[in-house]
Amino acid sequence: MKLAYPAVFTPFDDEEGYMVEFPDLPGCITEGDAVADALFMAEDAASGWILTDLEDGKKAPKASDPGSIQAPTGGFVSMVALDMDAYAEKYGKKAVKKTLTIPAWLNTYVESNGISCSKVLQDALGKMISA
Repeated sequence: MKLAYPAVFTPFDDEEGYMVEFPDLPGCITEGDAVADALFMAEDAASGWILTDLEDGKKAPKASDPGSIQAPTGGFVSMVALDMDAYAEKYGKKAVKKTLTIPAWLNTYVESNGISCSKVLQDALGKMISA
């Protein structure tokens, strides 16, 4: 699913960079040290905001007309494109099926003891990531 939302880029008063807000995504705010960084951060923040709603069974909000949004003095409004399929594949909670191979004797033990190979693998990988 491809989406686009208007974002308001406001320059910082006392330093370089921009704060970015999405009028259609309440509470979705990020920042960047320069325009390019702010655009990248805006795409990531909005994608995460939308993915959370989608995973909760909600629909993505309708995007406002960018022409109806006023930018603050020195700021600007820009559309930010989101590729939700790519973002969800990388960061989503949706389970991905993986095939694994274990010795027959270990499979017998796993089945007779009601052990979930998926759970064991998820737990082990989680520990590796957090280590």
